[in-house]
Amino acid sequence: MAHLLVIESWVGSMSRLLPRAIREGGHEFTFLTRDLHHYLRSAPEGTAHPLLAARNVLTAETNDVASLLPEVERLHGALGFDAVVTSCDYYLPTVARIAARLGLPGPAPESVETACRKDATRHVLGRAGVPGPRFAVCADRAEAEEAARELGFPLVVKPVDLCAGMYVRRVDDERDLAEACRAITDFPLNARGQVRAPVLLLEELLDGPEVSVETVSFDGTTHVVGVTDKSLAGAPAFIETGHMFPAALAPAEAAAAQDTAVRAVEALGLDSVVAHTEIRLTGAGPRVVEVNPRPAGNRITELIRHVTGLDLAAACVDVALGRTPDLRQRDTGLRSAAVGFLVPDTEGTLESIEGSGQVHGVQGVLEVQLAEPGRAVKAAGSNNEYLGHVMAGDAGGLGARGRVESLLSGLRPRVSVR
Repeated sequence: MAHLLVIESWVGSMSRLLPRAIREGGHEFTFLTRDLHHYLRSAPEGTAHPLLAARNVLTAETNDVASLLPEVERLHGALGFDAVVTSCDYYLPTVARIAARLGLPGPAPESVETACRKDATRHVLGRAGVPGPRFAVCADRAEAEEAARELGFPLVVKPVDLCAGMYVRRVDDERDLAEACRAITDFPLNARGQVRAPVLLLEELLDGPEVSVETVSFDGTTHVVGVTDKSLAGAPAFIETGHMFPAALAPAEAAAAQDTAVRAVEALGLDSVVAHTEIRLTGAGPRVVEVNPRPAGNRITELIRHVTGLDLAAACVDVALGRTPDLRQRDTGLRSAAVGFLVPDTEGTLESIEGSGQVHGVQGVLEVQLAEPGRAVKAAGSNNEYLGHVMAGDAGGLGARGRVESLLSGLRPRVSVR
């Protein structure tokens, strides 16, 4: 039995999948957070709160790495940790530094820090010849306006250190650009109270569908698990409305996406990680959108598990422990699985979701999770405002996406406007 230190987490799906994988692997974990109240929310109906499985729940200032490192060293001396993990993007660099400080397995801290900064990733991949969009890193709005004239509209403006699509916007002219830059500048702290980098990233707008490539890297080799498709909406934002695994791609397209993702992961020097690399399949070939040195979110890991039997959360635990993960795929009886998200387009208070009774118990449905009445609702601007999701599988082929979209079309949120 191994003892893992879990540094912070999301309060969403991976906060449940990671503890489950630790427990099912026969291990235990200590949870360390700066703010326990952040996690004291009700668990989904029928499930226990994931922190109830912790051997210890401790507090420390996880946003101050300088003071955290000696504190964790002291805890390690008393409790003995075999690995350090997190399911929160904002603490991935911290976890890598702790593992290195304690002499535990893990990716190189510099590689994780580069992958978690979109501007640094662009520079490294550009030097390595891994294809991506033309881009510019700008210190402020004035530099952004100058860069936009050189790159040409339409463009995508991004913060360099946020996730879930927050403040990522398409801009078609100088007015759009000014609004996008102002929104990013007016958000100086992330959701965990960490001071954000003030720079802006401008990229050319890429054409073509977007997919993600899920990989596991260990012992110096990156292994491809598969390719997941993605649907987007909410322009000028880029909100993920659904995914299907495996993506319905021609073999040559899938191979090109996989090769590009592997090149990106290796160019960044990432090892001992499960990675989620997002790619646009443009007319000129695959182009890297971003590389995330952690398992995919938005239930993609569960889509893969339903189709292949492969548990990426368990693989994440294994590589953190320095163990060879089990990447064998088996016949689960499903050929595809898809998830679709209920995306709000108005602001107010949720009264009900009409049609919800018609999706429960339908053949092929794997998961249904919908928001409860009384929840505050706002028009979605990122992947953080969903009102729930539906997941379904298809035993015959790649029909899971169509099945999910049909089920979602019958759901009608009733929102009382404030």
